[in-house]
Amino acid sequence: MSGHSKWATIKRKKAALDAKKGKVFTKIIREITVAARDGGGDIAGNAKLRLLIEKAKSENMPIDNITRAIKKGTGELAGENYEPFMYEGYGPAGVAILVETLSDNKNRTVSDLRHLFIKSGGKLGEGGSVSWMFEKKGVIAIKSNGHSEDEVLEKLIDYNIDDISLDEDLFHIYCATEDLEKVKKAAETQNLKVESSEIAWVAKNPLETSAHDEEKVYKLLEELEDLDDVNSVFANLK
Repeated sequence: MSGHSKWATIKRKKAALDAKKGKVFTKIIREITVAARDGGGDIAGNAKLRLLIEKAKSENMPIDNITRAIKKGTGELAGENYEPFMYEGYGPAGVAILVETLSDNKNRTVSDLRHLFIKSGGKLGEGGSVSWMFEKKGVIAIKSNGHSEDEVLEKLIDYNIDDISLDEDLFHIYCATEDLEKVKKAAETQNLKVESSEIAWVAKNPLETSAHDEEKVYKLLEELEDLDDVNSVFANLK
């Protein structure tokens, strides 16, 4: 799962730059609004909303922004109607790519995505064309802080961990989606520094490419993430 961890690290660095431009806030606000619309505004009964609020706070989003986003979702305030869509396609070297979006204009979103895929030498595919190569996982990013992989696993030995990988200064812990919150809390109890936690599409059998193709794939992934309608991008890159 090293491909996922490397892309996650690139995204983390990119998000720091995007935060200065307000892009991160805009995307998280959309996600919070839709989560509140679909599951209600009470975080006690809406795990997805709770996860997004933690994400917003980690990006230092003001509480007022979070509250307004929730109220737009529950209908207490007027707001745009965003709908979630997932698109599938192939990038350079045949790398499979999943793109999660929130959009109020599906035609615009599809047009923007198709343009970037074609420009990179790839193509958009039909629904189901590549999603079978991925599975949804809970992913927790933990600061290494001098710990070895064995030390981290020992601290979490009583929990259902599927895999662990290290990229630069971050361990990525993989678990079943339903165990995400439990494992995250366990890590915090063990004084491990949790940087983020999310539900992600993780490749079952990552594809190995040349360094040249890898660079082209990451360029496409970054360009896709830059689109206003795009929330998350996943690839089966090793």
